Amino acid sequence: MHDVPTRTGDTTPGAASSGSSGAVAGEREPLSAGLKQRHLTMLGLGGVIGAGLFVGSGAGIAVAGPGIVLSYLIAGALAMLVMRMLGEMSAAMPASGAFSVHAERALGRWAGFSVGWLYWFLLVVVLAVEATGAAQIAHGWVPAVPQWGWVLLFMVVFTVANLSAVKNFGEFEFWFATLKVTAIVLFLGLSVLAVFGVLPDTEPAGLSNLTGHGGLLPHGWGGVVSGVLAVVFAFGGLEVVTIAAAESDDPARAVGRAVRSAVWRILFFYVGSMVVIVTLLPWSSMEPGKSPYVAVLDSIGVPGAGQIMNIVVFVALLSALNANLYGSSRMVFSLAERGEAPRALLTVSGGGVPRRAVLASVAFGFVSVLLNLEWPDSVFLYMLNAVGAVLLFVWGLIAVSQLRLRPRIEREAPGKLALRMWAFPYLTWAALAAMGAVLVLMLTDDTARPQLLWSAGATGAVLLVAGLRELRERRAGR
Repeated sequence: MHDVPTRTGDTTPGAASSGSSGAVAGEREPLSAGLKQRHLTMLGLGGVIGAGLFVGSGAGIAVAGPGIVLSYLIAGALAMLVMRMLGEMSAAMPASGAFSVHAERALGRWAGFSVGWLYWFLLVVVLAVEATGAAQIAHGWVPAVPQWGWVLLFMVVFTVANLSAVKNFGEFEFWFATLKVTAIVLFLGLSVLAVFGVLPDTEPAGLSNLTGHGGLLPHGWGGVVSGVLAVVFAFGGLEVVTIAAAESDDPARAVGRAVRSAVWRILFFYVGSMVVIVTLLPWSSMEPGKSPYVAVLDSIGVPGAGQIMNIVVFVALLSALNANLYGSSRMVFSLAERGEAPRALLTVSGGGVPRRAVLASVAFGFVSVLLNLEWPDSVFLYMLNAVGAVLLFVWGLIAVSQLRLRPRIEREAPGKLALRMWAFPYLTWAALAAMGAVLVLMLTDDTARPQLLWSAGATGAVLLVAGLRELRERRAGR
């Protein structure tokens, strides 16, 4: 838990100890404890329910057919294992830098520096995609306002919300997530009724769409594997809940509850959605880039299905934009605390908000948006490819950190293991092997290979900088 000092104006605290010498060293951070358990629970549930599910899942169905259910089970199982590891470490050692702090304690400063800056870069680049996507939808509703005008409005609104108080971020995310979860629950309810022919003008769906059109695995296990590549990155975003937990009244308890509730329910939402979609509609009718949710709602006679889903996707994009701005600002603040980013970013408001870290993140995010608007197929495409596989690098370091820290925590403070990784260390090693398999598959896939190579280049560049910094500090006798 963080001790929050009372202040009346902006202060610049000294850098906190990284705690790398001990597994469970306490850290005193000057951030607000304004997030409640309901905020974290809904952030965990809504954090990965976004455009990747509502729209991007169509691409997975197109390559895997009904086998997309297995693809989501495999990808979801991997995400669940990673979150369990991260939840274990965050419950024992809550910190605003979450896995960056854990990596530093487990492996050294180079690891904390590398994973922190790569994750920050990932968030501010993806932020541009979300802002642009939301602006495109809004421009379709109100053509009189240019797309750049909507982008500017969204960036200003969420910057103000993140600058004022952390509870504002929590409230935004609570209601955004509530709408998304409600939409999924209603969709599943209507779809199940349609499957059994309970809705007016519907007949029981039967198994024809599962057994016909090539069967359950029309493209064999290769299609399932391709489906995994198409959907695994949709689970990115869960990590933010462990960053946010550090700003709650009881971080250890809060992160444990959020992780426990989120992973199972999200897997249910994702896999449940895919089951009803491929049961109600022929998988061959799915088109990449078009929402299978709209197709299902249209098929069962829901009026205005397209516009309803446009609203849901719009909210999902704004929710992700808000969460990424929050996560990026806390990550760079944590880096500054540990001397891995400019100390000027340590300025914290009287309400416990790292304002300069927020402004730095939104400034780079706005540059990314401008690049996306002006050069979506050149400069911004290279940036997007450069972060395409970074999530796997982050997940890999989470797993390695957990392997190193778990024995240390058991030795030094076993009482802090409020949440434990299942079947340690076997499932941790299994998760690492699965991540390695995904990287190999990306290397052999013509579509995914450029992302992997560009991301490897970006990761290599950050690792080189981290290594040079450590070498310089050793020579200076630090």
